[in-house]
Amino acid sequence: MATTIEQARAKAARVRLMIFDVDGILTDGSLHFNADGEVMKTFNVLDGQGIKLLQNAGIATAIISARKSAIVSKRGSDLGIPHILQGIHDKKSAFIQLSKDLHIAHEECGFIGDDVIDLPILLRAGFSASVPNGHIEVRSRVDYVTQASGGRGAAREVCDFILHAQNKYALALAPFLEVSNDDR
Repeated sequence: MATTIEQARAKAARVRLMIFDVDGILTDGSLHFNADGEVMKTFNVLDGQGIKLLQNAGIATAIISARKSAIVSKRGSDLGIPHILQGIHDKKSAFIQLSKDLHIAHEECGFIGDDVIDLPILLRAGFSASVPNGHIEVRSRVDYVTQASGGRGAAREVCDFILHAQNKYALALAPFLEVSNDDR
């Protein structure tokens, strides 16, 4: 897309709903199976905190994933993500319905994904992002490519980028920086 960083910031400044893919974004994309054939996933705590910061700043959050996993439901629930759509192979329709249900225009939605199945959303969302280990066809079409890899802080980087673009970053960090005389 050849979006400049200034154009990406302007798009991120409009985000009212940020949607996350899971495998390759909230995880590193690896699938680990235990002896019973259950899939295990590893999530990054920085990403989780970034999602909470977005929510605290008034930005809605959601997950749209092609795979279905109980651990994703658990992680999403732990983070207070109200919209966890799994087993979704037609991501475009899910995106359109979610934005309609929440009364949020596509231009006010952000999405981060890493593979071609994510393109139908990435090409419609007002702000799109991917990871450096994402597929070339995805990276070449998004507004922003993170420095961090999927499952290694990429989601947090996007959350911080949005908060900075909306001039909400300092306010989001303020509760963690407060020191009173009683604390000394």
